[in-house]
Amino acid sequence: MSIRYLTIEREYGSGGTTIARRLAEETNIPCYGREILEAVAKKKGISVDEVERSEETVSGSFLYNLYLMGKAGTGEADMLSEDGHVFVAEQEAIREFAKRGRCIFVGHCAAEALRDQPRVARVFIRCSDEAARKKRIMEQYGIPDSTVEATRKWFDRKRANYYNANTGKKWSDLKNYDIILDSGIVGVDGCVAVLKGLFA
Repeated sequence: MSIRYLTIEREYGSGGTTIARRLAEETNIPCYGREILEAVAKKKGISVDEVERSEETVSGSFLYNLYLMGKAGTGEADMLSEDGHVFVAEQEAIREFAKRGRCIFVGHCAAEALRDQPRVARVFIRCSDEAARKKRIMEQYGIPDSTVEATRKWFDRKRANYYNANTGKKWSDLKNYDIILDSGIVGVDGCVAVLKGLFA
């Protein structure tokens, strides 16, 4: 059975965003990543940078997790922290994009927003080839050699904290995904080919 929605979580430097964008081009299916941030920023009348800062400071407390997950499920946002408001707005934006038809989503706990939808494939992209990952980070993001490792750890920690706090699940727990791809082994083109087959 062909899928309707593809959600991608990815390690920093794995090429996950490149894979998603290329997949969108080859399938003519829209891809939403930064567009989610832009939709939230527009709705809330703030900058994309402010939305991103909220993601960076999200709480990881157990009570916050329980409260936020309950509110996100109902679309209610009363009494939430600003971080919580941003998460709820992101989840709403994802569901609005999903109403348009088949979609590819990158990050932002999209699988959580679509958990009640059928035909969703949850993907995690990693890169076991450290040299390739380092090269990609330096070339695509302009990060100097001396700070590549610290930058990689910071972004992966940020993504893990945001995912963990807002879903109550561990970002790196592979049981949360249907498909795990290693771009260091199969390459960006190989990942695109595999995922393209899901929309056939």
